[in-house]
Amino acid sequence: MRMVDLIQNKRDGVRLTREQLYFAIQGYTKGEIPDYQMSAMAMAIYFQGMDEEEIADLTMAMANSGDTVSLAGIRGVKVDKHSTGGVGDKTSLIVVPLVAAAGVPVAKMSGRGLGHTGGTVDKLESISGFRIELPNEQFIRNVNDNKMALVGQSGNLAPADKKLYALRDVTATVNSIPLIASSIMSKKIASGADAIVLDVKVGSGAFMKSLEEAEKLAATMVSIGKSLNRKTIAVLSDMNEPLGTEVGNALEVAEAIEVLRGGGEARLKEICLALAAHMTVAGGAYPSFEKAREALEGILESGQGLATFRKFVEAQGGDPAIVDDPGLLPQAALQISVRAEKEGYVQAVDAESIGVAAMLLGAGRARKEDAIDYSVGISLRKKVGHPVRFGDVLAVIHSNKDQNQDISGKILDAYTIGEDRHDEVPVVHRVVQ
Repeated sequence: MRMVDLIQNKRDGVRLTREQLYFAIQGYTKGEIPDYQMSAMAMAIYFQGMDEEEIADLTMAMANSGDTVSLAGIRGVKVDKHSTGGVGDKTSLIVVPLVAAAGVPVAKMSGRGLGHTGGTVDKLESISGFRIELPNEQFIRNVNDNKMALVGQSGNLAPADKKLYALRDVTATVNSIPLIASSIMSKKIASGADAIVLDVKVGSGAFMKSLEEAEKLAATMVSIGKSLNRKTIAVLSDMNEPLGTEVGNALEVAEAIEVLRGGGEARLKEICLALAAHMTVAGGAYPSFEKAREALEGILESGQGLATFRKFVEAQGGDPAIVDDPGLLPQAALQISVRAEKEGYVQAVDAESIGVAAMLLGAGRARKEDAIDYSVGISLRKKVGHPVRFGDVLAVIHSNKDQNQDISGKILDAYTIGEDRHDEVPVVHRVVQ
């Protein structure tokens, strides 16, 4: 088998066999196939696409390119969740404790943030002492004891995906449904879950900008999961404005705690209950979405979700006192108000612009090696549909920098204020299963 023949086949629209895809992925992972040939293959896939069987075979080739995690020691149906990334997306910090409190085990591996989207691991590391790396035995024990554990992704989990993603980033082949779907699903399959709930974000702050694009990606990933005997559900959720009111690591942990106390923004609460309901149905705890959602509302109101979060933080070395006093989380030195320069109604808040502003403050990374400042971020005081008078505070910047004029300007530019009141769009667009 020669890589050049495989490239030519895909260039000409010929489907690749399982053996050919394993040959390409294994050779590339081992360094036997050079970047320039894999770049050509990625571009051929970008233009010619792949059928469902090809995408499933590519996914398994990448999942088997390194370590795979066995969750056999965990009792029950193991359910995982994955978000395609957004601004202010702290749903895992809320959803996983709720699902665990309902008795469904969640053994989750999460990544770090890059660019304008935040990573769950970064948020958790804002908690003093929290360990995102655990020995496998402790990881399994924590899930059996507390029904949940959340750690950073293993360094050798789907290494082919890491190499291929870096290559796609510099060869203009990121935006390919087969390559995106196989990238996400290879990590989920390698992580060992029995069922997977996908939160596919749609809108200005998401990777998929249109509902049509997002639905195609969701259907592809659900198809991959089913073909590999994993129960898979995709929820298409809105990311045209930031989710919740806080953007930034410690700020988002504090907001997650507020939701687990029964408060928080209605849209954030709604998507969390929807995701948790689908996860608990997939895990066999409830017979239907409606029954699950009703039960989870009770779990939220009773404080069981918050109690589970506290146990989880303590079990991974974090300071549980932050649950009672989020003020113990890292705090920025400066709070700068960004005020409205006109009156009317908030018609839009561009999520990507807010995410970039938070990244420039130090809440995110422009490059993987960049350091994170856990204390900084942006608190949104006005969101879509809110009335605004001249001089009202639109947002508060939490900063450790002396110069914040550019950030203030970026936040002002993110807001569209007009005479007419625009209703919020639903936070859940549709479900693919």
